[in-house]
Amino acid sequence: MKNIAIFASGSGTNAQKIMEYFEKDSNVQVSLILVNNPKAGVIQRAEKFDVPVIKFNRQQFSHSDEIVDILLSNQIDLVVLAGFLWLVPQNMVTAFPNQIINIHPALLPKYGGKGMYGHRVHEAVIAAKEKESGITIHYVNEKYDEGNIIAQYKCDISPTDTPDSLAGNIHKLEHQYFPKVIENILNS
Repeated sequence: MKNIAIFASGSGTNAQKIMEYFEKDSNVQVSLILVNNPKAGVIQRAEKFDVPVIKFNRQQFSHSDEIVDILLSNQIDLVVLAGFLWLVPQNMVTAFPNQIINIHPALLPKYGGKGMYGHRVHEAVIAAKEKESGITIHYVNEKYDEGNIIAQYKCDISPTDTPDSLAGNIHKLEHQYFPKVIENILNS
């Protein structure tokens, strides 16, 4: 059995799609949801799938081995960042080499880095009059959005698109492709 831990900070729609995708899989399970926001919507989503939730603070995550120890003791094979907004500390990157992935709502290397998340990304893409956007699934290293790219999926941007409509198109790509890429990584 392959074990996934999902880190999230917000509503958790991607986490839900991942839990749904692997719900009946006998080889893969979402074993833990870890959240840095005690009011995150992902907590309720995890409860519906009976996935244990671990809440943590900055000290536990960035300045101790507590979270790494939890992941190791739960025999986590893949750490998935799904709307998780903190930089992953070096101790976690070292403990899980090429076993931490992130999804970014743009085509990296453009529109990535510190502070580039959620609506900010879509606003920047629209303001730059880009013709296309998409998602990037990449390995995580010690810098924001700079790990090796695993996969990218694109969507066209029409002249009438707004940050909100673009966000909707990006969410469709995320929900369609993220679980499949996770499955491919675990099966490779």
